[in-house]
Amino acid sequence: GAMAVKIKQISELCGVSRGTVDRVLNHRGKVKPQTEEKVREAAERLGYTPNMAGKALAARKRDFVIGIALVSEGNAFFDEVLEGIRKAEEELQDYGVRLEIRTTKGYHIDRQITMIEELSEKANVIILNPINDRKVAEKIGELSEKGIGVITLNTDIEHAGRLCYIGSDYIRGGETACGMMGLLTGGRAKVGVVTGSVKVLGHNQRISGFRNIIHQKYPEIEVLDFVESNDDDDQAYEVTREMLQKYPEMDALYIVAAGVGGVCRALRETKRKLCVICFDSTPQIAEALRDGTIRASICQQPYEQGYEAVKTAFYYLVGGAKTEESYIVKTEIKIAENL
Repeated sequence: GAMAVKIKQISELCGVSRGTVDRVLNHRGKVKPQTEEKVREAAERLGYTPNMAGKALAARKRDFVIGIALVSEGNAFFDEVLEGIRKAEEELQDYGVRLEIRTTKGYHIDRQITMIEELSEKANVIILNPINDRKVAEKIGELSEKGIGVITLNTDIEHAGRLCYIGSDYIRGGETACGMMGLLTGGRAKVGVVTGSVKVLGHNQRISGFRNIIHQKYPEIEVLDFVESNDDDDQAYEVTREMLQKYPEMDALYIVAAGVGGVCRALRETKRKLCVICFDSTPQIAEALRDGTIRASICQQPYEQGYEAVKTAFYYLVGGAKTEESYIVKTEIKIAENL
């Protein structure tokens, strides 16, 4: 068919055999780098793209296992991420793709490494929301040497040989949150920060984005204190209550991660009205936006993150592409009126 014609044209153009062209285009076997480059350029000029469906059919002959390891238990944000993952799984089931999903609660480095190791015995590629730690980075490096690619989902990790990152731009998210707080408070606020964990890169980036805008634009927004919730509602409740007692002058809260339900409980009990900015739109957050406990929330398309991560993993497995593009979702501001 048309495909054979293209391969013939490329082989004539480059003065190499059709077998060589086939090897280059389908990542089969070794070809000299300069030959490979020549063939690829010719293929591009002739508009040849390896047929994804054809490859996927060939792929059916072997089962693909995509391993997923998430720190997600007790964090309602991940319900939608998992819905996106399930949707992609459903679309790919005809191609012999199987998902192995492991979840855990809390940011425990050793537990995450154990999950990754268990998955690496079966999976061809692993998707995870990594703890930003040297040990986890080293484990990702080991896997990539074994030919198991790692895709980071929802939060990234520094100094690790991961394939790509699927998630939001956290610095931008933090800048947006401070911009909203500035607008809502006339640029003057005494803020308590409730973060998730200092071990999560995304959470730290949201704080540095927030600080960027304080420096650039709102010098009268003052950060009074900084506490961790570990993305747990009960812990968030405790640390928020303590902070509210300690700082009667506190008039704003910046909730960096999960645990929003716990923070709201503390606010409702103490009957303190603060300007609260948070992230995401779980059912609890939607309710708090409606009743005015939270003024605005910055959202990051969780469903899309889960869906795109699985699709990217599949294309990596089928296409053998070594470098995937990172996929950054759009940031969206939610207030009571646009829920």
